[in-house]
Amino acid sequence: MKKNSILNTITRNRYFRYGVFIFIGVFLGWVFFGKGGVPHSHEGEEEHDHAAQAAQPTVWTCSMHPQIKQDKPGKCPICGMDLTPMRSSANSDEQVDMDAIQLSPEAMALANVETTVVSKDNPTKDISLYGTIQADERLVQSQTAHVSGRIEKLYINFTGESVSKGQVIARIYSPDLQNAQQELLEAQKLVGLQPDLLEAAREKLRLWKLSDNQIAQIEASGVVSPTIDIKANTNGIVVEKRVNEGDYVSQGSVLFNVSNLSQVWVMFDAYEIDLPFLKVGDKLEFTVQAIPEKVFSGKISFINPIIDKTTRTAKVRVAIPNANLALKPEMYASAKIKATLTEHLNQIIIPKSAILWTGKRSIVYVKQPDINAAAFLLREVTLGPSLGNSYVILSGLSEGEEVVTNGAFVIDASAQLEGKRSMMNDQAGTSSTGSHAHHGAEAKTDSKDTKHAMLGVKGACEMCKDRIEKAAKSVDGVLSAHYDLKGQELHLDFNQSKTDLDKISKAIAAVGHDTDKDKADEVTYNALPGCCHYR
Repeated sequence: MKKNSILNTITRNRYFRYGVFIFIGVFLGWVFFGKGGVPHSHEGEEEHDHAAQAAQPTVWTCSMHPQIKQDKPGKCPICGMDLTPMRSSANSDEQVDMDAIQLSPEAMALANVETTVVSKDNPTKDISLYGTIQADERLVQSQTAHVSGRIEKLYINFTGESVSKGQVIARIYSPDLQNAQQELLEAQKLVGLQPDLLEAAREKLRLWKLSDNQIAQIEASGVVSPTIDIKANTNGIVVEKRVNEGDYVSQGSVLFNVSNLSQVWVMFDAYEIDLPFLKVGDKLEFTVQAIPEKVFSGKISFINPIIDKTTRTAKVRVAIPNANLALKPEMYASAKIKATLTEHLNQIIIPKSAILWTGKRSIVYVKQPDINAAAFLLREVTLGPSLGNSYVILSGLSEGEEVVTNGAFVIDASAQLEGKRSMMNDQAGTSSTGSHAHHGAEAKTDSKDTKHAMLGVKGACEMCKDRIEKAAKSVDGVLSAHYDLKGQELHLDFNQSKTDLDKISKAIAAVGHDTDKDKADEVTYNALPGCCHYR
């Protein structure tokens, strides 16, 4: 009883209660914030991260001379500036090429940068042609006066009138014709003495387009006529009337021009950039505004070899039957052709928006492969024919590369601000190593001597990649070298006045890697680390 009272007294003491609360608080703090708690685990992870980052080698470079790369800080051997750490991507194990332009995710979103993986395709182009219906020049004939005289009567009074072959279109009064008929009658009287004279008189009238029946009637009747009828020599439409009644005409004067519209020409204007896609024999379909519900088809029969210096177009002709005369001269016609450029089948095609032009240079920006960072490298390309919204690429890109198709101008502007190679500056930021660095001078090349090329090289790992790129850059004249491990291709920019692919290939083969041009010897290959063996 006494013990219970003592315990009750102790537990009721307020200082005792305060002590118990303090003890409980200290114990809970140790549990949640001590060595075994969650914060300790986070601290351990952070220490581990810092240790991992410290373990990774840092590459130091000069901002003015990016070809200088060292594994420790110091001074640039060219300009004496302090070296700065080489920029790394968000992933600590990735190194961004010093010539590349790196954008943050926020900058990518603001610039709306989009990329496309390039591939080979057969180039096709939708060509729109516009023109007019014209009379077939081969079916246009002139109706002429066969003899000199005066127009007594016109039976065709206006243009657009239809005529038929053999139809009388005019009557001419001709004193010469009257004299010729009189000569015929006189020669007939002397046929027994001079038979050739009669035949000569007949032939003269035949040349004036009198028929044998008409000549026989004159001989039989003995009556001469001072007038002669002019008959149409073709079917068609009068497209030009050149005389009126009462006009005096000489032999051979044109009275009318008559066009046979049973076949017409459709004359389209083709711009010179579209001419490589068009050839004689190509089939096309066209419509005319006057008959919108009907689609006509025909084949190209002729392409004018001469370009109009004002419109920069050439005439493309399509001949088409017009039996019902539905197509009339000067009607507007429009055609669409999906043409294939057979000379450039299975070649790389990229959108027009990916290309930046400056003078004679055409450049694109290619995403640096094998890393997750948004880093882009300038690449010069050679353009082929335009396909409207895209271009054929003759050289400078390989299948599978990722090219910027939207936002290239923003990336180029960043390159200009950073003093690197750009659309307006082909010299800045040119990487070089080897003899360039040893001589202590920047690599300076004329853009016309700079060439981009690709070389197939065998490799198996990242060590191979570094070895191949280092061997290529050691060749005097090589400006940049990037090895695509996945595609087994080495992308090169080099001064072709100093070196060529053969020299670069031999340098790479000398360190143990087979190329498209040279094979590494067995001794050098076997000396490579086991992870580098690719055979």
